[in-house]
Amino acid sequence: MMAQRTFATPLHAFVKKFASTKPGAWFGAQVLHHCDRLFLKLPGRRRTLTGIISGLPVVTLTTTGAKSGLPRTVPLLCIRDPEAPKRFALVASNWGQRHYPAWYHNLKATPQASGNIQGEVVQYNAHEAEGDEYQRFWELAQATYPGFPNYKKRIGDQRHIPIMVMTPVEVTPD
Repeated sequence: MMAQRTFATPLHAFVKKFASTKPGAWFGAQVLHHCDRLFLKLPGRRRTLTGIISGLPVVTLTTTGAKSGLPRTVPLLCIRDPEAPKRFALVASNWGQRHYPAWYHNLKATPQASGNIQGEVVQYNAHEAEGDEYQRFWELAQATYPGFPNYKKRIGDQRHIPIMVMTPVEVTPD
């Protein structure tokens, strides 16, 4: 997995702050991921619009639909694991909404998925973080994107925010 180059700009700071607000989360949940899908279809695009304007690492995750069995692709913020650079985590905050995101249900039903980060596509196995692993990734998530605590506060006691850990599938030569 290639290292994500990030440059902190005033735009990045504004986008992160806006995205953690209720109107910003609504915009992200209802509009931004659709823009990302269109943006990625442009010739030569390897990064999402969200990643560019926020400065955050974004993975385009393709799961198998839990009900449909069809491929489902969505851009998501990925939390890099400093202990294992090819592994990352996904926080199922769903922009602070009260229901779980569809991709979480998809990974629970079929824990195999592919992830595209800056044009590099890798196959992953997913598992849900618990205990110390959950706490470690939650701290990394907050350090990556300061909006997660706002989402947790907005959700309150209505649901737990799961974290899915994505581990690359080792390819063995024939």
